[in-house]
Amino acid sequence: MRKSRIGVLLAVAAALASASAPGLAFDLAKVTARVRAIRIDPADKSDPIAALAVPQDAIDVSNKWAPDIDFEYAFTDRFAVELLLTIPQKHSVIARETALGPNVRLGTVTHLPPTLTGKYYFATGSVRPYLGAGINLTWFTQDRLAVAGVGSLDIDNLSVGPALQAGVDFDLGNRWSISIDVKKAWISTDVSLGGTKLTTVDVDPYILGIGAGYRFGAN
Repeated sequence: MRKSRIGVLLAVAAALASASAPGLAFDLAKVTARVRAIRIDPADKSDPIAALAVPQDAIDVSNKWAPDIDFEYAFTDRFAVELLLTIPQKHSVIARETALGPNVRLGTVTHLPPTLTGKYYFATGSVRPYLGAGINLTWFTQDRLAVAGVGSLDIDNLSVGPALQAGVDFDLGNRWSISIDVKKAWISTDVSLGGTKLTTVDVDPYILGIGAGYRFGAN
């Protein structure tokens, strides 16, 4: 399902790029600010935990909707850099299968995941599909994880990994635009109990977003 969604968006971006003809020029500005609603959809990959009879990929990090704001700086009408920012996001964590039974609630984890990407626009008209790549830095700012009757769980505080994106901007005129965007970020953390590593959880979410942008200083 997740692969099909990003595949569809990439196909749409490629089609729009090939179909875009010279026409209404996009009103380029150095700085664009966007506000989006995003859907964070973790991949939920994890190593098995033999001591607790937890099988592979059984640690589930909840999906959620969240706000984000990003800023883009344009070097040319085709090349730009984008910084995605949001407020710290809290997710619930459960283990779908354990020695203690199914769907054992482990607690919550809160993270801050700023992402910086470089973007290439395939067209310069009023419809601008793009692809991007960059880096994700995720700080786990708070975790309240534990296994009942066993003890508290600890996780690494920082994850650094690559990020990819695809999307399209639609110019509305008067400096405004609408964007549809999907990102894939690689986020990983080790989970420990009493100083002993139990598993590695690869959150690796797809981040699907739609929002409005405003170009500052546009002609």
